[in-house]
Amino acid sequence: MQGLVVSSGSWTSNPILFSRVQPRLQPASILYRGLPAHAPCRIRAARREVKAMSILQDIMRGFSGGSSNSTDDRRPAAVLSFSDNAPTWEQLTDIVRAQHIEFGVDFWADPNEGSTHPLALKRLFGTTEPVRVKLYRDHAAWCPYCHKVWLQLEEKRIPYVIEKINMRCYGDKPPSFMAKVPSGLLPVIELDGRVVTESAVIMALLEDTFPEHKPLMPPAGTPARQRADGLMRLERKLFSDWLNWLCSDWNHDRAKKQFEATMDLVATEMEREGGPYFLGPDISLVDITFCPMLERIAASLSYYKGLYIRSQGRWPAVDRWFAAMESRPTYLGTRSDYYTHAHDLPPQLGGCAMHEEGVSVAAAIDGIDGRAWRLPLAPLSATSLPESYSPGDNPPLDRLEAAAKLVRNHEAVVKFALRGPGQPGPRPVAAPLADPTAIPALGHVAEADAALRHVAHALLVGVEAKQVSPQALQTSTSTGLPGKAVVSAAEYLRDRVGVPRDMRYPAARQLRAHLNWLIDSLRDETGVATA
Repeated sequence: MQGLVVSSGSWTSNPILFSRVQPRLQPASILYRGLPAHAPCRIRAARREVKAMSILQDIMRGFSGGSSNSTDDRRPAAVLSFSDNAPTWEQLTDIVRAQHIEFGVDFWADPNEGSTHPLALKRLFGTTEPVRVKLYRDHAAWCPYCHKVWLQLEEKRIPYVIEKINMRCYGDKPPSFMAKVPSGLLPVIELDGRVVTESAVIMALLEDTFPEHKPLMPPAGTPARQRADGLMRLERKLFSDWLNWLCSDWNHDRAKKQFEATMDLVATEMEREGGPYFLGPDISLVDITFCPMLERIAASLSYYKGLYIRSQGRWPAVDRWFAAMESRPTYLGTRSDYYTHAHDLPPQLGGCAMHEEGVSVAAAIDGIDGRAWRLPLAPLSATSLPESYSPGDNPPLDRLEAAAKLVRNHEAVVKFALRGPGQPGPRPVAAPLADPTAIPALGHVAEADAALRHVAHALLVGVEAKQVSPQALQTSTSTGLPGKAVVSAAEYLRDRVGVPRDMRYPAARQLRAHLNWLIDSLRDETGVATA
């Protein structure tokens, strides 16, 4: 699925990519089944997992209707009606344009030009060189191996074109692609018409074929190259130790100790040449190889295991490395967020094992702790929790980015959100709640459209200013547009904002929080309606 930012105004038929689903926690009868009497370590692990399941179920009770608003046993709040007095989409378009001028930005600019952009389909980097490379990568920017090749092409500034292909866990692959690549695996490139698969092979070939484009590896036969090759093997060890811990909780303590020991090695190697990158002061293919995995490690281990690898002081070299990477527009244009990865990894890996130490962190990343996805949002920084983001945030600019994406593609977004109160599709896919054939409840277009105009207006002017204006969102128990379908639509949309596919992380959290403002406004928690 492309997403909120599709400039053409069309929403693709690809599936719903993100959902708030309980991690794979099995009941005690399954966890204990078949365990021998001499397996106390497995029993302890099972007990930990059962405890984690119980805690997580308590936290996630509010998901029964897709909501993150409540975690107790209260009867669901009544849903209010609301006023249809938000600015029109044309008026909102004018506000976006005025703010583009005010802030000196243009979120509607051609994504093929300028900095790295997830919607780009043709990257020429201002040259007239012939385009020799075609990259096939996944629509949702989930695939870490596609991420590596994408980053390499951007850093080397090799002209290339892109075709986006579904991953199997969220959709079908087109027959034209399968004819070229029977395995269906990504990434793939065509170099001068030749089809090449496997990320490591592709990356080595790009280095050899385009030496005039910013070499990213030391010359062959040198001690520096020998060290770089060794670091590539270390990345594979880190990958193995990460998955061994992430995907199972049977040997939690042992797997954690092994992972941490390997992370100690990684941090030591980051400092060996003075940093901040593995080979010294500039980025190399080693960093590009480690980057997708370290990004996903940071997200998944905080969510599922409660371990922060950033900003806690244990691995300062890792903190400096992330800060250096996040200073690069190439990386920021491809960077995802913890929420996206927490929910894109299980369908790719077959499941991730939740540990009780991860439950409270997961609640914050999922926005169900009552704070993380609600206004006012806490500032972002290199030490912010649950997610570190060294560039920080700029709330007015971040709100503008979210609003611009919503306003530009509003017709498609309204229809997409109405899948929430609609019907499941006839062809389910593996990713939980991913439903490319879902049937939207188009009978509620008028109220969903009005509600999202209120959200866009709040993003552009701020909730406080909006609510003292003639365009304030007003709720009532008796008059106005009905809010029930709107709440379901807003929850559905909120939980499926993907990073970087739809927008950058700071903008995504603003959109999620403003959708929660709408949802909370339409819920009559006290029984007292506003006029």
